[in-house]
Amino acid sequence: MKDWYEIEDIEKVDSPSIILYEENLMYNLHKIVSMVNGDTSLLMPHIKTNKMPKVISAMISLGIKKFKAATISEAEIAASEGADSILIAHQLVGPKIERFCSLFRHFSNTTFSTIVDNIDSIEKLNKEARKQILKIDIYIDINSGMHRSGVEIGFELDKLIQEIPKFTSLNFGGIHVYDGHLRATDFQKRKSYIESEFRPIKVLFDTLKQAYPDIKLICGGTPSFTSHITEEHRITSPGTCVLWDWGYSEKLKEQEYKYAALLICRVISKPKRGIITIDLGHKSVGSENLINQRVKFLNLKNYELISQSEEHGILQVKNWEKIKVGDVYYGIPYHICSTINLHDDVSVISKGKKVDSWDITARKRKITF
Repeated sequence: MKDWYEIEDIEKVDSPSIILYEENLMYNLHKIVSMVNGDTSLLMPHIKTNKMPKVISAMISLGIKKFKAATISEAEIAASEGADSILIAHQLVGPKIERFCSLFRHFSNTTFSTIVDNIDSIEKLNKEARKQILKIDIYIDINSGMHRSGVEIGFELDKLIQEIPKFTSLNFGGIHVYDGHLRATDFQKRKSYIESEFRPIKVLFDTLKQAYPDIKLICGGTPSFTSHITEEHRITSPGTCVLWDWGYSEKLKEQEYKYAALLICRVISKPKRGIITIDLGHKSVGSENLINQRVKFLNLKNYELISQSEEHGILQVKNWEKIKVGDVYYGIPYHICSTINLHDDVSVISKGKKVDSWDITARKRKITF
């Protein structure tokens, strides 16, 4: 009996490449919807994980119509697929401000917004919006403890919020918070950390809502998804769980998603006894982690990935004699988001066979705008 991941027509799939299991993808999407009890208004999935129009279209078909993006190109593909609203959760600088406004003008049926954390960025965005006769929603990005972006709660934040009404081409949409640094494996501990850190943010939001009754609170990513969905007035932004990966499957035990994307690679040489070379170099798998935390093979045992170069992966193996040049390995990437960004497309697998190819369109930094 074949394992779930084995492909009958594997010779149609080149390597190294990514394969996407359509049934597992749809399982994950349905599960995300079920976790918010069907209320898709509470979902704003992050596009950066998948970057594919076809995946976004599948989400929209289930009623998920709000998305978060990191780049202009991600926002563009979501708008092209018919998204109702898109938040670019990456502060716009340089020519991105003009590009964003051009995107806004082109897709009149989609509401675009972005985050800000300083007065200079607000002034520049307001200037361009006024020039192009636009009214843009902005979300104040809060630094809750990750120290990657945002403004901390306190005097500077209060001052920033007080200044917003002066910018007539902008509209205060609400608050954005990303707490991706809280990844405790034990869910109850993770939730405790998240809610403890979130307490002053909730107080701030409740206070602001009295003056701005329509503002929204957009928060979290995949690690905090299962915590935020248990609380009121929070729009959540899971991303990785759409495709799932080895890293989060080890850390987030309560999130039982299926692997929807795997890496395909092949043995290309046996240069020395006990050593094999595969065509999976660090140009094909996210390599920001240590060498032993990049990929886990499902159909190979007793191995160790000992080095990688651009197009080669060197494995130390115990069953060297049984391995042949051309053998296929199926691998779970440790980090699917960075891995997806290294490939142009995915081979779509349904019922054990390749049925299609989907472009990873938004791996490009610029598509049209």
